[in-house]
Amino acid sequence: MGRELCIRGTFAHTQQLGEFEIFHDHLLITNSFGVTTHFEAATSAQSQAQLAAQSSVTLPSGHFILPNFVDLHLHAPQFLYQGNGLHLPLMQWLDEYAFKAEERLDADPALARKVYTRLAHRLIQHGTGTVLFFGTIKEETNLILAQVMQNAGLRAFVGKLSMDMSSRPSYMESSTQTSLQAARSFVKKCRDLTSTLPQHERLVEPVLTPRFVPTCSDELLLGLGKLSAAESLKIQSHFAEAMDQVEFVRRQRGAEDIDVFDRASSGLLTSRTIQAHCTFLDLPSFQHVRSCRTAIAHCPLSNSYFSAEPFRLREALDEGVKVGLGTDIAGGYSLDIMNSMRHAVSVSRMRQGSKDIITGTAGDGSKSLAIDWKESLYLATKGGATALGLTTGAFAVGSPFDAQEIGLFDSNGSGVGAIDIFDAEELGSAQLSVTMEMVEKWWCLGDTRNRVRTWVQGAKLDSEISPLL
Repeated sequence: MGRELCIRGTFAHTQQLGEFEIFHDHLLITNSFGVTTHFEAATSAQSQAQLAAQSSVTLPSGHFILPNFVDLHLHAPQFLYQGNGLHLPLMQWLDEYAFKAEERLDADPALARKVYTRLAHRLIQHGTGTVLFFGTIKEETNLILAQVMQNAGLRAFVGKLSMDMSSRPSYMESSTQTSLQAARSFVKKCRDLTSTLPQHERLVEPVLTPRFVPTCSDELLLGLGKLSAAESLKIQSHFAEAMDQVEFVRRQRGAEDIDVFDRASSGLLTSRTIQAHCTFLDLPSFQHVRSCRTAIAHCPLSNSYFSAEPFRLREALDEGVKVGLGTDIAGGYSLDIMNSMRHAVSVSRMRQGSKDIITGTAGDGSKSLAIDWKESLYLATKGGATALGLTTGAFAVGSPFDAQEIGLFDSNGSGVGAIDIFDAEELGSAQLSVTMEMVEKWWCLGDTRNRVRTWVQGAKLDSEISPLL
């Protein structure tokens, strides 16, 4: 798959929420399986022995390596119309845009392959190495998605939609049993795609995906819960996303989303479950989610368009809920997790500002509802990895090397891309180093021009887009 790596330079990660660490002049080595076998100061005795025994690559000054991003919520077929239709309420948007796009790809395998191939390359360009995908109803289309992501070298969790009800009659499965049978078939075929590969090269995994309560009967949810338990399968869906959707469920089921998923021993709220959005969950609901060890995919940009309320991120984190970030393409228009991080911070700051105005408690010393850039970076890396049960997201011996190289300034001390550096003339570029302030500047201003390389499981990914696509 990849080759053994021996890299000397600056590394950075957020292994704990709010704690950002920079490791200057460190040595990281991986084995042929893409797993980190050594990570410590380059000047240590063991590092020096390693450097004497093998060739190494030294990062240029102004570059650092960061864990790559995890996107916890992305609708792959909706990449077809990314950036359109955001003027509509959620339920109407689904009928007029989402379902139509998904039907179109299900009817055209060549188009599906073209869209998914372009999507894979875009993800690599944006430093996203792991994605939890919503797919479509049709098995073949989801197998195309899985194969494209495996070929691209991305770590992908692929969900074939399960829908035995729909507001669009042409886009649903014919019965509950048909839906359950299709889910079982997809799980087997998706696993078969990589069954002949060595374990460390099996990057694609099937995920059970009841779209959301309005499209799934209680019988279907119960059956999927049993399948998840029997096959140890991850589950993904949507919770309490938008006001029109919440009211729809109340009329349809006489209950809240969380109650529908949790009742009748459905087995859908587990440590293997990731629920997107959750903007209308209250504190007791967060406590229940935590007790189930279920994770939440926070999609702040999408919520700004479709939800009447912002997600209570600080409260979820304080309750110990596992949270990561998602783009929610195409409910969110940006495929770049960096934009998800920025919006997560800005929305949280608006929440704190509103609280200050309403309660008149500004500056009273109480804990802020706002998060900072370091916390958002945790959510985009280690938080998302933890939600998926992965050991990636930070640099440690025994963890797969999933990472991205970021360039802040060049050999002349000039900033890369939108980043400007003004200290080079006084200090000289050789004395410039990667600092917390520089990383924060990249967090605010950085883009694809700063991204030099991306790796998954120790293998360098190709971010070039074929002109034929």
